[in-house]
Amino acid sequence: MSERYARQISLIGEAGQKKLSESTVFVAGAGGLGSPVLFYLASAGIGNLRIADLDKVDESNLNRQILHSTDRLGVSKAESAKLTLSALNPEINITAFTEKIDDRSVSRITGDADIIVDCMDNFEARYVLNRFSHEKDTALVHGAVSGFSGQATLIVPDKTPCLSCIFPNAVTSEKTPVFGFTAGVIGSIEAGEAIKYLTGEGNTLAGKLLVYDGRVNSFDVFSVKKSSKCKVCGKK
Repeated sequence: MSERYARQISLIGEAGQKKLSESTVFVAGAGGLGSPVLFYLASAGIGNLRIADLDKVDESNLNRQILHSTDRLGVSKAESAKLTLSALNPEINITAFTEKIDDRSVSRITGDADIIVDCMDNFEARYVLNRFSHEKDTALVHGAVSGFSGQATLIVPDKTPCLSCIFPNAVTSEKTPVFGFTAGVIGSIEAGEAIKYLTGEGNTLAGKLLVYDGRVNSFDVFSVKKSSKCKVCGKK
């Protein structure tokens, strides 16, 4: 097995590394959150990465979207991410989708993913991912950031509350301000949740919501409960 994974094989064993190399992860978004998530999943040796992002690289992205560079302005974020990650780890397979995630496209672009990682910047798309996660019994890692703050959780269908249980009527603000380090913290946590879920190593955020406040360097973890009134996973 490749020497590049030696430091983590001592943690998860060769069997754990084999699980990662045989896994498929769908990452929704290649921006502020998607950048650290994809860097760490690619470097960890996830065998198949599927990336979807409709947008193109803009100069205002560059304070936090570290997958991209000045010479990629105007290039599709998904394709830019693929270029960066292929250079980082040529041992893995990467598929890029330059289209919107909606109810019509989500099944096709997610494919046979073992887990979905939400790196979106709007709840409209997050709710699409949440519904698909429940319908297909596929775990979903959720992350979101704003300013100095962020949040993350792991949703396991029929075992934990879904995103609509936790945030039943969330509304996305336009052009949410954010520091790059905030996205880096939450994106790293999201990557860790995906890796722990796939390998079965360590405790995850399943059934819990982690809230980070970078202004005061605090982390709080709250238990969350399923809602019987939830339109996605509640009792029929």
